Amino acid sequence: MFKIQHAEFLAPGIKRFIIEAPRIAHKHKAGQFVILRLNEHGERIPITIEHSDPATGTIRIVVQAVGKTTHQLNSLQTGDGILDVVGPLGKPSEIEKYGTVVVMGGGVGTAVAYPTAAALKRAGNRVISIFGARTKELVIMERELREVSDALMITTDDGSYADKGFVTDKLRQLIDNGTRIDLVLAVGPIPMMRAVAEMTRKERIRTIVSLNPIMIDGTGMCGGCRVLIDGKSEFACVDGPEFDAHRVDFAVLVQRNSMYRAAEQRAMEEYLRATQPQLDTVQAGQTGACAVQGDGR
Repeated sequence: MFKIQHAEFLAPGIKRFIIEAPRIAHKHKAGQFVILRLNEHGERIPITIEHSDPATGTIRIVVQAVGKTTHQLNSLQTGDGILDVVGPLGKPSEIEKYGTVVVMGGGVGTAVAYPTAAALKRAGNRVISIFGARTKELVIMERELREVSDALMITTDDGSYADKGFVTDKLRQLIDNGTRIDLVLAVGPIPMMRAVAEMTRKERIRTIVSLNPIMIDGTGMCGGCRVLIDGKSEFACVDGPEFDAHRVDFAVLVQRNSMYRAAEQRAMEEYLRATQPQLDTVQAGQTGACAVQGDGR
């Protein structure tokens, strides 16, 4: 059992965990991930390590509640435990002194890209970070990113914070302004990474994407995370998760990621039905407490 040393929400539905995992903390490098299993009957899910601290023997992860397991994970609190935390898995990011590097993140991809951005900065690169979210309340890790970036650009889809638009708009501005870009790293939703790859291909800018296909064992044995790279099958868990964006078949990636969507939706619906009575009880208790306070004022 791996103890949760600290848990806090960074934004609605997005939670950061500090987990006691000394062996993983000592071996982790930027770009690597862990596979978690909450209990004996739970599914295995891959989560990128946002930060590790060998001195305290802890790792940090950031989780967005999307499906059943991530909702269950985000319901855990400080002091709770996770049955399995396996890692570090995957190849580390290739950290060199490239020159000017643009690091791009969408949504929770910000947390995935952060450790690589920090490592690239330590290697002597000029780091320009571009991160986006749907709304202001979903912008995460701004302070951490400013600390490792020479320049930080933030976009929101609705314009509720910083600049309205998408991360690709900012990349287009840099290119049109004549900024020399030696490398682009993009992490986030598949449509975003695909759009970045199409833009940089035309400009002949080397681009790396961190892929997030379905994973089960994380060792290349199950074949669940198979991706098509230049028409050849590779496995994100052992050959990645980072790949040359211009060699990735994004159409196949989208298709494979949608294979279990119906099953995932059913699992989520069953989970919500099972937990709704508990949520109703909690909400009723909160309403009652508020009513008592209101009467006493």
